[in-house]
Amino acid sequence: MNFTPNNVRTQFLSLTQEVDNKPVIFFDGPGGSQVPQSVIDSMSRYLGFSNSNLGGHFFSSKNTNNVLNQARLSCAALLNAKSEENIIFGPNMTSLTFQLSRAISRDWKRGDEIIVTALDHYSNVSSWQQAAEDKGVIVHQVRVKEDDCTLDMEHLYSLLTEKTKLVATTYASNTTGSIVDVKSIVEAAHNVNAMVYVDAVHYAPHHLIDVQALGCDFLACSAYKFFGPHVGIAYVSPKWMYALFPYKVEPATNVGPGRFETGTQSFEALAGLTSAVEYLAQWGRKSLSLRDRLKKSFEQYQIHEDELTQHFLNKLAVRPWIHLYGINDKNKLTERTPTFALRIDGIKPEEIAKVLAEYNVCVWSGHFYAIGLIKQLGFYERGGVVRIGFMHYNTIEEIDYLFLLLDAFA
Repeated sequence: MNFTPNNVRTQFLSLTQEVDNKPVIFFDGPGGSQVPQSVIDSMSRYLGFSNSNLGGHFFSSKNTNNVLNQARLSCAALLNAKSEENIIFGPNMTSLTFQLSRAISRDWKRGDEIIVTALDHYSNVSSWQQAAEDKGVIVHQVRVKEDDCTLDMEHLYSLLTEKTKLVATTYASNTTGSIVDVKSIVEAAHNVNAMVYVDAVHYAPHHLIDVQALGCDFLACSAYKFFGPHVGIAYVSPKWMYALFPYKVEPATNVGPGRFETGTQSFEALAGLTSAVEYLAQWGRKSLSLRDRLKKSFEQYQIHEDELTQHFLNKLAVRPWIHLYGINDKNKLTERTPTFALRIDGIKPEEIAKVLAEYNVCVWSGHFYAIGLIKQLGFYERGGVVRIGFMHYNTIEEIDYLFLLLDAFA
C-alpha cells in the first residue's frame, strides 16, 4: 500500500478529534509531532505487562532487556549506524548533549577553540559554551546569511584552525527549516582533526539520516519529533565509544553503550520508540530490511512534503504583506524542510498565534530556543516569529484554511 495523507491520518486519534465543536489542525510539528495509536499501544502494553528493570532472571526483566535491545536495533536502522552498540538513550536530546559535552570536553585545554552556529537550537550551543567556559576554551559562532536564513558556510570554514576541537552544528533549523550541508562540514572539520556534533532533531522527521555517509562523530535526535515518545537518542561513532570517559556512577557498566546511559531508562518510551520507527517504515514492502523499508517510506513522505511546501510558497507569493524568513525558492526544496518563519508588519507574532488558536490551528510563536538566529534577524525583543511546520500527516486543505485565517490580518 502506498502512502496517502488519508491512509496515515486514520492512525492518529488526535487528528480526528474536535475541540469546541471545531476540527483541529496541527501545524506545530517542529515543537513535537502527534503520536500514532501503534506507539501508544506499545507503551501501554509494556507498562501493563512487563514493567521492570534490567538484569533480572524473571520474565518481565528479560522482556525489558529485549525492549532495550530492540530499540537500539531500530535506531541503528533509522540512523544507519554501523552497529546498535553505537546508539545511546537518555531523557531528551538536550540532556544527552549536556552529558556528552562533559565527556567530550575532558581533555580540552585553555586556548583550544570550538565552533557553534547561530542557526542552532541552543541545546547545541549552551552545552558547548558552558563546557568551554569550564576549560578556558574560545567559542566562535557562525553567522546566518540573512537573505535566506541559511548557514554562512564560508564564515564557518574561515573559523576552522588547527586549534579547533569541535564543531557543533544543526542538520536543519527548527525555525526556518534551512538544511545544512553537514557532510561538507565534517570533511572540513576532520581535516583539522576536529570532532563534529550534529543536532538532527528537526531533520529526522523529514529526511532519512545516514551517519556513515555523513562521517560525523556524534549525532543526536529526539523521538517525540518523529511520531514517538519523549526519549533522546544519540549516535556515538565507533572511534569514540571507548576513547571517551563519561561521568557515571562507579558500579554502572563500562561496557557498550550502557556506559553513557546514566540511571534507569524510560523503558516504556523505548518500547514506543521501536513502534515509532516501525510506523515510519510502514510503506516499504515487508520483505525488505528495516533500513530499506525506511528508505521507501521516506521517499513517499518527501513527495508529499514537497507538495505541501510548493502549495504554501505559492499561496505566500501572492500575499506580500506576509514576510517569510528562509528559503522561498521553489527550486530549492531539497535545501529546506516544510517549516516556515513568518512575520506580518504591525502585528506581534504572539497575537497571530492566539487568533489561530481560537480556530484550533496550532502554531508556535517566539524564538524556539534558536536565539542566535532570532537576535541576528533583530526580532529577539520583538516577539520572534510565527512558526508554521508541516508533517506528512498535514494536507493541502489545511493549508488553504490557514491562509483563509491569515487573510484577516491583511
